[in-house]
Amino acid sequence: MLRCATLDDIPALLAVETCCFTSDRLSRRSFRHLLSRGNAIALLDEHDGRLRGYVLLLFSRSTSIARLYSIAVHPDFARCGVGARLLEVAETAALERDCVSMRLEIRRDNPASLALFRRHGYRQFKEVPDYYEDQMAALRFEKRLAPHLKAELVTVPYYQQTLDFTCGPAALMMAMKALDPMIDLNRSLELRLWREATTIFMTSGHGGCGPYGLALSAYRRGFDLEIHVNEDGIFLVDSVRSPEKKEVMRLVQEDWIEELRHLPVLLHRGSLSVDELRQKGEAGGIPLVLISSYRIYGERFPHWVVVTGFDDHYIYVHDPLVNIDQGATIADSVNLPIPHREFQRMARYGKAAQKAVLILYRSRRQPESAPPSPF
Repeated sequence: MLRCATLDDIPALLAVETCCFTSDRLSRRSFRHLLSRGNAIALLDEHDGRLRGYVLLLFSRSTSIARLYSIAVHPDFARCGVGARLLEVAETAALERDCVSMRLEIRRDNPASLALFRRHGYRQFKEVPDYYEDQMAALRFEKRLAPHLKAELVTVPYYQQTLDFTCGPAALMMAMKALDPMIDLNRSLELRLWREATTIFMTSGHGGCGPYGLALSAYRRGFDLEIHVNEDGIFLVDSVRSPEKKEVMRLVQEDWIEELRHLPVLLHRGSLSVDELRQKGEAGGIPLVLISSYRIYGERFPHWVVVTGFDDHYIYVHDPLVNIDQGATIADSVNLPIPHREFQRMARYGKAAQKAVLILYRSRRQPESAPPSPF
C-alpha cells in the first residue's frame, strides 16, 4: 500500500533510516519539520503493517522543480522492486504539482541507487566533492518529467552570491561570463560590483543594487545593454523608512541616471512580457530581472535573477541565492523552471510594483576602467 506519511510515522521512518544509512541520517527533528512545516511530502510503501520504504520530496514555492531529498528501502525488501515503485509514485506526485523536472544527489559509491536512477532516465549533470559527512562525493542527476516541452537554454555559468545583499552583482557576473568566457567569477569581482552599484541603504544591513548602478557597471566592462523600467521612481525605496535615507537613495539614483544620459545605453520606460524577453534572448541578449522573493522564499526583499531559457510553459532562471537553511543545494538554483504567469507576478517589487530588466549583449567596445567607489 502506498500513502502519504504523517507525524505518527516518524518512529518507523527513523527505523528505516537506521537500517539503511550509517551517516547523513535524517533526524526526528528533521522529519517533524519537513512533515509539518516544510514544503515537502513523504510517500510510504507498506506491506502487512511493515514499512518497506519511503521517498521524501521537496518542492519550491513558485518554481516548477521537485527535489528528491531522500529515498530508502528496508534491507529486508531489497530487490523486490520497492525502490522503482517509490520512484514512479514520486514522479507522479511531482507532476501533480506541475513540476517539470526532478533533481537529486546520489553517493558516488552507491551502485544500486545509481543503476536505479539511470535506468529510469535520470542523467548526471555534476559531481560535488566532499558532499557527505564522510567526504564522499555526490553525483547530481536530473530528469525532465515533461519531455514534450523543449526548453531553449543558453549556457550560463552559475555563481552563488556569498552575501545576503549581493544578488545583483552575482546575477550580473553570470550574464557577463555567458557573453565573455574570459571573465573570472570570484568574490573580489562580486564585492567590487556591489560597491559600484549599491543603493547604500536597506531596511536592515547593507544596501542592495538597483538597475542603474548595475547597468553602469556592465557598460564600464565593455557590454552593450538595454534598461527597461516601468516608472521613474526611486528603485528599492520601499526597503527603507527613514526620510533621510530615502533622500540619499534619490540622490544616488539621479547621479546614475545623469551619467547614463551621456552613454549609448538604451533606457526604455515600460515592462517586458515573457514573449518579449524571449525575443531579446533569441537576439543574443542575457536578461537580468528584478523580482520580489516573496513568491519563492516567503520573505519580501528585492532579488535579481538571470534568465537562461524558455519553453512554451516555463521561463528558466539562475537564482544566485542557495537557501541552505531549507536544505537547498546549488542544483536547486540552476535553470529553475517557473511558469510564465507566475514569473510575471513575481517580476515586480514593492508597493509601487516596480519592474526592472537589464538586457546584456556582447560588445566590441573596449572595457573602461571602473572608477573607485566613493562609498
